Formats: sequence, structure tokens, C-alpha cells
Amino acid sequence: GQERQDRNEALVKPPAQPATVFNPKYTFDSFVVGPSNQLAYSAAKAVADAPGKSYNPLFLYSGVGLGKTHLLHAIGHTASSHGLTVRYVTSEQFTNDFITSIGNRTTEAFRQRYRSVEVLLLDDVQFMSGKEQTHESFFHTFNDLHNSGHQVVITSDRPPKALAMLQDRLRSRFEWGLLADIQPPDLETRMAILLSKARNLGVRVGESVIELIAKRVHKNVRELEGCLNRMIAQADLLSTPITVQSAARILEEMTADADRHAIDPERILEAVAAHFRVATDALLARGRTQKIAQARQVAMYLLINELEMTPTQVGRFLGGRDHATVIHGAGKINGEINEDTILRRDVLSIKESIFA
Repeated sequence: GQERQDRNEALVKPPAQPATVFNPKYTFDSFVVGPSNQLAYSAAKAVADAPGKSYNPLFLYSGVGLGKTHLLHAIGHTASSHGLTVRYVTSEQFTNDFITSIGNRTTEAFRQRYRSVEVLLLDDVQFMSGKEQTHESFFHTFNDLHNSGHQVVITSDRPPKALAMLQDRLRSRFEWGLLADIQPPDLETRMAILLSKARNLGVRVGESVIELIAKRVHKNVRELEGCLNRMIAQADLLSTPITVQSAARILEEMTADADRHAIDPERILEAVAAHFRVATDALLARGRTQKIAQARQVAMYLLINELEMTPTQVGRFLGGRDHATVIHGAGKINGEINEDTILRRDVLSIKESIFA
């Protein structure tokens, strides 16, 4: 009787559709566990196996490239394989969805999208700071899910108490469950990560090379993997094995690149202002004299080309200009630099002072 009815219902009921497609590389099996991430890993696994039962919300925090997003996707894979509806979203996507729903008058659909899921995974909540209406919307979303016994997992680059621009009531809710931080991995874990990565790629890398990389690169997992990828690509292109010597050479190049990227936007702005003999404030203001306008365009050009900032980021940094203005300004310098020897000398001189 009852057993057959349950089985028939199971056949009729379609499997839960995941609200998100998860990265196939980001699973619990591919996550290398060490002392620096043990608590975060164990909590994520517990939440994935029994969402809403304990650690609700789960709040994971760490610097960039240490595995927060990996764990969110791993939770997503496991929870959706249990037939649960799961949605992964960055806080920027959530904010954009919310703003769009107001503009299109589809707030009810927006509410449904986020409040009907059984597991909500929100990445990089720090980008929600200062956005009052988004706070309000997420506050109600959180309450709805939590009251329904549904799981919320949040990541950030810092603990809740350090999220200064976040509403107090949101901050206190984030502290209701478990806070788990991920520290940079120790030497043994870094070596294990590199060995795992090489094995997954089907590439043989000697232990002395693995140890060399692990000793030199210790900030985060993303840098470790990026370094190994670069060595593998070079060995592949040149049809040569990865030796300690070739690895050391690539590490030297990467250190030089890292030094280059250690330059911050303020330093570029100061160098441009000093070269053109204008105040840095003038570059951020609305002044339109030819001298200031050209200096500002050179700053746009350098911020995009040297720091790989997006036009939107540059516009925000330079006093809230829109990205079209930045594209025009940087494009103008890019177009003129080969023809105009004075401009070219200006830009070279500024670059020398920045990287001196």
C-alpha cells in the first residue's frame, strides 16, 4: 500500500531543478584539506549533507583565493544531488537583480526566485556594504529562509563585525550560526594542493619543483595554481620538462609581475598629478581646463593598462565618472601616443616614476 504509493509519487514528482549550474571542478573531493581550512571544510560538508539543521547561517571568511567560492560550489553540488533547490549568487548579482526588479516592476518574481530555494549561497557579501535598499531586501530574504528552516551560507573577505557599512541587524543575523575563517595554507598543504592539481591535469611534476613553488608562493591557492599552470604551459609549448631551474626562472618572472601589480591607483594618480603639476583633487573634480583634462585621460589610460582596472572601476575611482567617459579618455591617449612624441615622453616619464 503506502510503500507503492510513495514510489509512484516519487516517479511522478520531477527531480528538483538546481537554480544554479555549479563549477564541476569545485567539489568536496577536489578540495585539499589542511589545518588552515579544516573547520570551514567540515562545516561546509555538514551543511551540504543536512541543510538547515545546524550552522544556519554558515558564514565563511578569508582573503582572496583561499577556497570560499570552491566550498560554496561544493555545497551546491552535494545539496542539489540530494534533490534540493540551490541558488548560488554573488552579492553584486543579488543587488543587480534587485535593482532590475524595481525598474521592471517584477519585485514579486524576484522575491520568489530567492525565497523559494532550500539553500541560498551568497558570495562576497562585503560588496553589499552601504547599499541600504539591498540590505533591506536581503534582510527579509534571510528571515524568510531562516524561518522556513532553509539553509543560508554567506562568504566575505572579513568577519561580520568588521563589515562597517552593513546594517547592525544583518550583522547580528550573520553571527547567529557558525563563523569559520580560512587562513593561508601551510607548507605541507601548499605542496598537497600542487600535487593534487598536477595529478588532475595528468602532468608529472617532480617533488623538488613542487617544494620550490610551495616555499616561494604562500599568499593563496589561486596564486599557487596559477604558478603551476604557467610552468605546465611553458613546458608544453617548448616541449621541455619542468626542472627546478625552469621553475625558478618562472618564479622570478612572476615576482617581477607581482611587484608591478603591487602599484595601487593612488600612486598612479599622484604620479600623473606631479608630472602635470596639478593637484590630485583636480583630477577627481569636474575641472575641464585642457591641462587637467589631458592629465585625467592619461590617468585613465594608465589605470586600465597598468592595473587592468575596468572602465567602471576607473570611473568610480576618478570621482564617479561613467564608464563611457573613461573609455573615450583612455582611447584618446591610446590613439595619440604613437603619433605625439611629447605625449609618449610624458607617459614614459610617469611610468618610470611609478615603477622606480
